[in-house]
Amino acid sequence: MSGKNTVKMDELRKLFEGLNFQKVTTYVQSGNIVFSASQIETGEIEKLIHSQIIKELGLDLPVIVFTKETLKQIIDKNPFAKDKEKAFLHFTFLAKSIVDFNKDVVESKKANDEEICIVENVVYLYCPNGYGKTKLSNTFLESKLKVTATTRNWKTATELLKIAEQII
Repeated sequence: MSGKNTVKMDELRKLFEGLNFQKVTTYVQSGNIVFSASQIETGEIEKLIHSQIIKELGLDLPVIVFTKETLKQIIDKNPFAKDKEKAFLHFTFLAKSIVDFNKDVVESKKANDEEICIVENVVYLYCPNGYGKTKLSNTFLESKLKVTATTRNWKTATELLKIAEQII
């Protein structure tokens, strides 16, 4: 939740608490919230949060929800984590699993020293020149994969998991 649609994390936390989520915890000014919910279906939680953001804040912002277990699996399955510097690892989280896309078009934007791996609902990126310089941006991936996405670096993803493991 950045750019022209910036939402203060305090405001977002209160919105989540108003939806009766428990242990609502924000992580820096990143649009990331960790919480506990009695609902089990992440799709239903996404719809609930999305509609409440529109209602209370007047913003149509994408919402992607993962369970703690799913986030852990995504991090653990990062194919670059064992032999690449973690400071250059990124996750592009997808709103739904991708099964059909033009791999050649996506791969053609990759710089020689970059790596990309698309698995179900996540794109694993290794960008040794920095994420700000890659052509494999969130906007590019959304347009080519035809899905809502959000990108986080290794540090943010692993910090969110640590928070979830402490509170959930």
